[in-house]
Amino acid sequence: MGGALAQRWLSKKICDELVIVDPTSTKIKSFKDIPAGFKPQVVIFAVKPQALAETVQDYKAYAGALFLSVAAGKPIAFFEKHLGAGAKIVRSMPNTPAAVGKAITVAVANKNVSGAEKEQAARLLGAIGAVVWVEKESLLNPVTALSGSGPAYVFLLIETLTKAGIHIGLEAEMAEKLARHTVIGSAALAEADPSPAAQLRQNVTSPGGTTEAALKTLMAHPGIQELFDRALKAAAKRAEELSA
Repeated sequence: MGGALAQRWLSKKICDELVIVDPTSTKIKSFKDIPAGFKPQVVIFAVKPQALAETVQDYKAYAGALFLSVAAGKPIAFFEKHLGAGAKIVRSMPNTPAAVGKAITVAVANKNVSGAEKEQAARLLGAIGAVVWVEKESLLNPVTALSGSGPAYVFLLIETLTKAGIHIGLEAEMAEKLARHTVIGSAALAEADPSPAAQLRQNVTSPGGTTEAALKTLMAHPGIQELFDRALKAAAKRAEELSA
């Protein structure tokens, strides 16, 4: 995630100077290699939670900076504990379409963050896609379940459609190409057409037609809705456990 952010900040000239620190690498700067007197406006944490726990306290030296986290699982309280109660913290949850500039990121700020600093964080996060703000940090657990993990559900749909296509007689290569491009095209249509998803679904469904025949199976009780309800509940529960 950090790499996608850095590439887009540089290509879009969103930041004037960028210092990258990788606590897990011997080839990239460590915290001790940062030039003396360097005073960043924003410090971004984009490492694995286990690496973050070992290094975050070093950055207490930059008390005046805005701290922006894209690290999964670590709550605002974690950063306040290591950086001080007065630290300005924005916690965010992007998803992997950040790699192609199509992420959706949900962010929450602590009480120390000003309106101008929220705008600054939004500009940085907006380099990889859309940004949505929430007032309650607790919402980041269901956000993680839906959009953070969501790309995997879409990829599973492609896998499932491919296998179903093979089961009805299509060659594997053809089935995968059809499944992949159907999802890509449908996503592009959903982006271009602001109609509710239910309306877009109905637009494809002719009474008595093939789509209706399939949807009767998918939407029967218990059907796909109940399955997704259970899946997201499990993911949200796990997110809560990891952020405790």
